[in-house]
Amino acid sequence: MAYTYDQARPLLTVENIILSYENKQIKALLIQRKHDPFKGEWALPGGPVAINESLEEAASRHLSDQSGIDDAYIEQFHTFGAVDRDPRGRSVSVTYYALINSDDMALDPGAEALSAAWFNIYELPELAFDHAEILEFAINRLKEKLKYESIGFNLLPRDFTLSDLQRLIETITGKSLDKRNFRKKILGLNILKESMVIKSKNNKPLATLYHFDWKEFEKMKSESSKLTLF
Repeated sequence: MAYTYDQARPLLTVENIILSYENKQIKALLIQRKHDPFKGEWALPGGPVAINESLEEAASRHLSDQSGIDDAYIEQFHTFGAVDRDPRGRSVSVTYYALINSDDMALDPGAEALSAAWFNIYELPELAFDHAEILEFAINRLKEKLKYESIGFNLLPRDFTLSDLQRLIETITGKSLDKRNFRKKILGLNILKESMVIKSKNNKPLATLYHFDWKEFEKMKSESSKLTLF
């Protein structure tokens, strides 16, 4: 026996919040829309969910088709469903996010977008739909999660200096950190391991590179519910 819905159904869409750290800036990936509504305007990569695909499959498909990025590990983030968010009618959008290192990453909008580009999160163009609200919500959440999650390290290369890490945190939060206190706190957690010491031609130490110890971090999280990083 076949069953059908009696009530009207909203359009279900997905949007991708892809953030990177480049040239001392936190940047968001945006695409220029090829079709109405908001043709020619900038937006988050995304679109409708097909009837035969999961939410994550839809998010990955639109991200790949509109930007050429097809290997990002995306996680479900939040759902947005204001009644008037889409001029075409009632719609609900499930957002996904990823923090990636965009070094040497070539963008390809393909046939689904006019262009794709990275924008400083503090110098964004006017965005279509409610995507400015979505990005603001995501950035505020990122600032909070930096304090107790490891997500910030996804934006850095495998090996980095303490200055690199401090600059990243300051860029995201917009706040200055005391250098001495910051280094004492982060090294005291024992979640950074020394990778190598860069030396001058005269064999004098110039900088120390560290890498993030994921196993040690997970161990510490399991032992303390009040762990804070910064």
